[in-house]
Amino acid sequence: MSGTPQPDDLMVKLDNRTLRLWLRLLGCTKLIENEIRTRLRETFDTTLPRFDVLAQLYRFPDGMRMGEISHRLMVTSGNITGIIDPLVAEGLVERVGDPQDRRVYVARLTDAGKAAFEEMALIHRGWVGDLLDGLTDTEQQQLYDLLTKLRDTLHE
Repeated sequence: MSGTPQPDDLMVKLDNRTLRLWLRLLGCTKLIENEIRTRLRETFDTTLPRFDVLAQLYRFPDGMRMGEISHRLMVTSGNITGIIDPLVAEGLVERVGDPQDRRVYVARLTDAGKAAFEEMALIHRGWVGDLLDGLTDTEQQQLYDLLTKLRDTLHE
């Protein structure tokens, strides 16, 4: 059966540059993400999803609807509610009525939430810098430019 790929042929096709690149990108992302998760847990007793929600709310001082947060973080509204509720209980986030639609609530950082996030963000930035320190400044810029080009190509 000459038309049916044989296992050795399939392995050769799978072992190509693009697949290796994809796996390398995925592997690096996971290594960095796992390290950040560990450091957030050990240093701030928080999780990466909580940090991500706080980061979104920090970018929008007037607050965000739950659906907006879930859309930006690409998770369900239920996931966001499960993160927001404890943040509200801890006094880091408050829920306020949306002036444009009284049926909807907007989540926004409290002053305590803003201060907590600013502290975390500053230290987080240092961690990311440490993790990427194996690349020179020039290499980091080249990698950034290439990944930007890839992202832009994927959006087309």
